[in-house]
Amino acid sequence: MFGAVFVLLLVLVFWNINTGSVALSPQEIVELLLFRRGDDTALRIVWDIRLPRILAAMILGGALSVSGFLLQSFFGNPIAGPYILGISSGAKLVVALTMIFFLGRGLVIGSVVMIGAAFVGSLLAMGFVLLLSLRTQKMSLLIVCGVMIGYICSAITDFVVTFANDANIVNLHNWSMGSFSGMTWSNVAVMSIVVSLTLVVTIWLAKPLGAYRMGEAYAHNAGVNVKALRVMLILLSSLLSACVTAFAGPISFVGIAVPHMVKVLAGSSRPQILLPGCLFLGAAVTLFCDGIARCVFAPTELSISSVTALLLVPVVLAMMLRAHRHV
Repeated sequence: MFGAVFVLLLVLVFWNINTGSVALSPQEIVELLLFRRGDDTALRIVWDIRLPRILAAMILGGALSVSGFLLQSFFGNPIAGPYILGISSGAKLVVALTMIFFLGRGLVIGSVVMIGAAFVGSLLAMGFVLLLSLRTQKMSLLIVCGVMIGYICSAITDFVVTFANDANIVNLHNWSMGSFSGMTWSNVAVMSIVVSLTLVVTIWLAKPLGAYRMGEAYAHNAGVNVKALRVMLILLSSLLSACVTAFAGPISFVGIAVPHMVKVLAGSSRPQILLPGCLFLGAAVTLFCDGIARCVFAPTELSISSVTALLLVPVVLAMMLRAHRHV
């Protein structure tokens, strides 16, 4: 599986570099990438616009898929994910309020501040969901509550952005719909550091996570500190989804669909296999969806969330029907 996904990623990278308002031949792409030889305009397009965007889509798509896998493991629910539970919307709300506060005073907001704000928003939304989980044991009701929290956060964000006066703040509307446009190498560097460190900790927890997925009683008998593990799952999933929201806005259904796709393709439920599988397949799926968003109605660019919803909702529905047949 990993070999096929790696080849798919290479094909998608080549396709995303080649597509756009300026088409490039395979020979030109090779020379631009390996030797940085070619037309100055083509060099700027590839190295300053397309490559940062491609890398951002891969990094954030993989992070979002891993976050979805952690949330599904935490709640024991196959449709739990940052978007469905309202975590992405909570992060979007706090980031929007933070950006409005800074931009309204003529201040420039940095990547670290944006990630911090998104992390706070993610934790607040997750906190509401956890409080509700103490009142009900029905996962279906918990998912509905998460959706309601997401709608409330999105409504407040849209209201604030709509009535903002500053032109830069009004442009937040595009970000709030989800987009990888405008990525820079500094953005890629920051998200790479945050996601890499988070993934290292996540992989370190793969063995106790595997025991936890067998049930809390089994994990406790295996010597796992269940309370500490649950806290780590909350923090790691929130940080990953916060990083995605801070840079690209909310992206729907990647965190739900990709973990199930990996399970089917890998034929395994071991976290040691599913975690890297989610990382690479999430990168490939998100990169493909971003290419569709850029090119189908060019020069008009679609919201990445619109494309992921259109392509991945059937996957989620098929997964739910398949699970229902096996009940």
